[in-house]
Amino acid sequence: MFELNVVSNTPLTPIDDLKEASLEFLKQIGYISKGYDPKTDVDNIQESIPYRLFTECFLGNLNRVWAVEELSAYLGTTKPTVYRHLNKLKAIDVLEDISIDVEGQRKKGYRIRYGDLGKAWSFTEANVDMAMQSYRRTVEHLQRLAKEE
Repeated sequence: MFELNVVSNTPLTPIDDLKEASLEFLKQIGYISKGYDPKTDVDNIQESIPYRLFTECFLGNLNRVWAVEELSAYLGTTKPTVYRHLNKLKAIDVLEDISIDVEGQRKKGYRIRYGDLGKAWSFTEANVDMAMQSYRRTVEHLQRLAKEE
């Protein structure tokens, strides 16, 4: 299921700090909700699991493929927590699954699609276009129904 918040916003281009720009971007797209309160003992959102997963793990290591166990260890959290946040990123369609070898076993690994956020975002944009086309067809259908009443 594709899910993304689409809101009118100003591009974050004036922000030169990656961490600050990343945080604002994640809020804009709904990955981190406004007023997010981490359930852990962190002091701020930039220490939270969802922020660190995206910014440190994936954006900070674009070509690295991470196993869930590695992410869990790096972030100091449980695998279910990692999966919850991975699923949010997968819903935005910016992650890809890649089969990797972990201690002789084939497992799923995750990274930003193609190791390139710009290319990954083109998938997100395509999904938004399809969603908007569906809305358009629904609006046209509603218009026809309203005229028939």
